[in-house]
Amino acid sequence: MDEIVEEGWREFLLREFGTTEPPDERLIAEMVVDEPDKHPWRVVDAAYDRLTCAECGGRLSRGPAGCGPCDLANGFRYTAIEIDRPGVPPGNEHSLRVNLAVTRRPSGVSASEVLLRRLSLPLLLDGHLPTTAQAHATKAMARQGATDEELAAYIYREWRHA
Repeated sequence: MDEIVEEGWREFLLREFGTTEPPDERLIAEMVVDEPDKHPWRVVDAAYDRLTCAECGGRLSRGPAGCGPCDLANGFRYTAIEIDRPGVPPGNEHSLRVNLAVTRRPSGVSASEVLLRRLSLPLLLDGHLPTTAQAHATKAMARQGATDEELAAYIYREWRHA
């Protein structure tokens, strides 16, 4: 899943700097996260991946819940620009972004929520988007103790027909 973020970063570097291997990638990443609302979300997420959190030592924005700098960066990531890809329903890109963010930073999120987000990513990448009723039904199944296999089967069977 990290590849969709990395692809966005490479396209950004090529477009803005004429290369995918600039001399100071870290400096570029710092500039991007200083203005996350001016860049596509994939570029912002990739920029955070290139920076280290001074508090937890992990990738900035991906540290454990309660890590101040990571919590702050994780919140700022949502000011980045979202543009739906051609041929997908409105809201698909937002769902893709949120699901990816949860799977990349599972701290503070229930295991069943992380599982649901992870299971939905392939369908979101293919351009599917569940209806509100389908999303609610999936969460209800998880709360009622459905197995991973049952959840995956429901998602792949029902969400393809949204």
